[in-house]
Amino acid sequence: MSGVAAIDCGTNSIRLLIADVVHIDGDEVQVVDVDRRMEIVRLGQDVDKTGAFAPEALERTFGALREYAEAIEAYGIPLGPDGVRMVATSATRDARNRQVFVDGVREILGVEPEVVTGLDEAELSFVGATAELEAEADEGGGGHPSPFLVVDIGGGSTEFVLGHGPETNELIRASLSVDVGCVRMAERHLHDDPPSEEQVAAATADIDAMLDQVEKTVPLREAGSVVCVAGTATTVAGMALDLPEYNAERIHGTAVGVADLDRISAELLKATAMERAEIGVMHPGRVDVIGAGALILSRVVARTGADHFIASEHDILDGTAWSLVV
Repeated sequence: MSGVAAIDCGTNSIRLLIADVVHIDGDEVQVVDVDRRMEIVRLGQDVDKTGAFAPEALERTFGALREYAEAIEAYGIPLGPDGVRMVATSATRDARNRQVFVDGVREILGVEPEVVTGLDEAELSFVGATAELEAEADEGGGGHPSPFLVVDIGGGSTEFVLGHGPETNELIRASLSVDVGCVRMAERHLHDDPPSEEQVAAATADIDAMLDQVEKTVPLREAGSVVCVAGTATTVAGMALDLPEYNAERIHGTAVGVADLDRISAELLKATAMERAEIGVMHPGRVDVIGAGALILSRVVARTGADHFIASEHDILDGTAWSLVV
């Protein structure tokens, strides 16, 4: 196999990674990026309210998948299970008309979307985010202390997984997926533009209650390094760097301090949609949910007691690609 294609379909976005499988010495392999793409399709539009996928949301998603299928075949990877894996997350678990989605994906890609469990989702994110991180602390500053806490804030859910990294026998210590994400919180609480103090307080209480439940399963305060993946974290990191436009290479691996995180979260929640849309690193599809996402991120990092988080461009998409190789 010379290449693989991984697709991650979440509540808010759908992403593609086409990667080369490069063999080094012996059995060692590397997965090298060839093409990364992301489209905001908002598959989970109103699922929290209606319990079903909206027809327009399905069509947006299928349109993006048709473009992805063309890119996969253009690179010489055949459609089907030998070279393509697609994982689908929170909204797909919730929708009563999920079979329409499954049938459409099968027709376009030749594979069914795997509706992964919260545990599987967390483990794939963990592998993707930590594959290149040092498992041992490097006092010279070149590495990050373990255990790693990987936090994946999606549109409909947030995954937490605490583990020791790919070089140890005990990969995962604890993990949990909870139905609190940026789309859910925005649709549930943040109705005004900008949201009122009362709406922000209600969202904060909802998030804090979720974290109380998370801590019963995942010891958040035991993390040596907090690694945050997906669009909320990387957008906040881009804002902390004051980038004029989104730059994945600059953002990947950036350490964002708590003071900057809290400042950015507060600014986003006080800004109007028009003001948020003018931010250079902001994807248009995140404008209406980034405030909720940043609030979740801020409350999570505060609960860990960490003084910063590490933003990673590598996540469940990379873990999915690795799963096709190993």
